[in-house]
Amino acid sequence: MFEYFDYAASTPISDIVLERMQPWLQHNFSNPSAAHSYGKKAYDAIEGARAIIADKIGAMPSEIIFTSGASEANNLAIKGIAFKYIEQKGHIITSSIEHKCILNCCAFLEKIGFEVTYIKPNNDGLISIESVFEAIQPNTILISIHHVNNELGCIQPIADIGHIAFDNNILFHTDAAQSFCKLDIDVDTMNLDMFSLSGHKIFGPKGIGALYIRDSRESGLIPLIHGGGQELGLRGGTYPTPLIVGLGAAVENFPKTPNQLQYEFEKSIARYTFLRNGGTNVVPTIWNITFNNDDEVKRFTHNQSWLISQGSACNAMSNIPSHVLTSIGFDEEKARRTFRISLPPYHINDELS
Repeated sequence: MFEYFDYAASTPISDIVLERMQPWLQHNFSNPSAAHSYGKKAYDAIEGARAIIADKIGAMPSEIIFTSGASEANNLAIKGIAFKYIEQKGHIITSSIEHKCILNCCAFLEKIGFEVTYIKPNNDGLISIESVFEAIQPNTILISIHHVNNELGCIQPIADIGHIAFDNNILFHTDAAQSFCKLDIDVDTMNLDMFSLSGHKIFGPKGIGALYIRDSRESGLIPLIHGGGQELGLRGGTYPTPLIVGLGAAVENFPKTPNQLQYEFEKSIARYTFLRNGGTNVVPTIWNITFNNDDEVKRFTHNQSWLISQGSACNAMSNIPSHVLTSIGFDEEKARRTFRISLPPYHINDELS
């Protein structure tokens, strides 16, 4: 019997989310942009989901732009601002342990003339506010630092970074795919100008996410996908009504009951000798652990039939150490003794086992 412990990579759709999506898959299938009554019903369902997400973070519904997921949202945030400055270019601050989609996005912008500073974390994976402040240049146009690292689970001081960005009149974006619904987020108190989220990290469907954009109508963000004017012209394409409804339902019904599995897991893992990485300020559901030696790794892999990752799922097909682990000082040998175990944050009635 295998135990699925890779919830940081993807979660199942909960029963209530699937139930809310079902009518929009076959019965209420109309295009939400259509002028007739069926289209109006679909449009209203989408706006209802938008309002749920906005209320969760203290935003206005018009500031929520639906995307295909967090990767697209991250690209829209970073490239959308960069393309606004395409003639004069500019400077972007990020970290060396961001999700690969952000690092690859920044690498692309470097190729066309932008300057990017990649801040290295400390040995626990934390980005210091001092390093962010010191990286600021007169032409800095954007700071993008993730909220929770997807491999280590460490929580970045984004409220403090947000204050630095605000005081220096620099836009601040955070990738909140691993923290949305699991940690409190308020866009005003954290001085967030943009943040990205994903449905399949919170018991919602794959293929849907969103980007919060402060004052979206006045943002001047350059769209990546041009279409028929959907999403204030910032993201074209026919609205995927079932996915958007599912995302709204996932946010509205995100479970609150602590999972007994956490306690059972801690008893089970205590049989082995390892070091938990990420420091003390980590989310309880992500355990990045390094076993002391190869014998302990063999004992673990022989005794446990857990479905887990070495690094993030995005790196799973690669035969090179995770960029996150090398950024915090791991050599290849130590990285290969390191595993990410990620638990469901709360109990759901269709929990996998």
